[in-house]
Amino acid sequence: MDASRTPSLTHDELNALVDGQLTAGQRAAAMMRATGDPPGSVTLQAWQDQREALRSLHRELLDEPIPETLQATVQRNTRGRQVLDPWWRWGGMAAGVLLAFAVGWTARGQFTNTASFAAGHTARAGQAFAHQATLAHAVFAPEMRHPVEVSAAQQEHLVQWLSKRLGRPLKVPLLTTQGYELVGGRLLPGDASARAQFMFQNSAGVRVTLYLGALDSSPAAGKPASTETAFRYSTDGPVPAFYWTDQGFGYALSGAVAREELMRLAELVYQQL
Repeated sequence: MDASRTPSLTHDELNALVDGQLTAGQRAAAMMRATGDPPGSVTLQAWQDQREALRSLHRELLDEPIPETLQATVQRNTRGRQVLDPWWRWGGMAAGVLLAFAVGWTARGQFTNTASFAAGHTARAGQAFAHQATLAHAVFAPEMRHPVEVSAAQQEHLVQWLSKRLGRPLKVPLLTTQGYELVGGRLLPGDASARAQFMFQNSAGVRVTLYLGALDSSPAAGKPASTETAFRYSTDGPVPAFYWTDQGFGYALSGAVAREELMRLAELVYQQL
């Protein structure tokens, strides 16, 4: 055996060469070794051809511009997080102070302090829930071909499926008196559990979505911090929303419609759920 023979390229080296993970000097040295390694050269060429074939699949989709709706949603969400992050950090410090105070003064108003803390947590959780609802609306409402996972034609299956995933019986409200028909629905992720979205559309093609799911539990008690809150109107998102909570379960109706119309629809949903 010729001891001066250049050693064959290993699979790791071939992978690094194909994936462009080598420096210019390392690449030149590897290519030089490949010229003296016919089996390695064949493997290298095959892998390079395979990589180009994979990259060419649906290349036209990769070259398409990102939809303006999604760009606007990401920008709003980023700005919102930049504003909220300092608040959450200070809120966490304040929560720690309140907890320490409550432990040290158990006999002097522990219940009052805990209730106030829980109420504040519920308000923040409700606002975050409404914001998530509007983001989900902005993502799926513009869709023409796939606005929902399960269409209204399979409403019974849709309700059973989402009820099982959310862990409680759900009901689709009827909004036909206001001119809106069910399009269908989908399953979405939440902070700690699954969420559901029902989509409705009127004859003009305007869509509203009902977003619902369990809210985060109160960190103080390990249970929902409040049984119920009144309707609240939010514009902290891509579209307006009316939201409310009932027994630790959140509801948010979102849509790019006038406040009065959205309120009528929200009241109709509330009456039926």
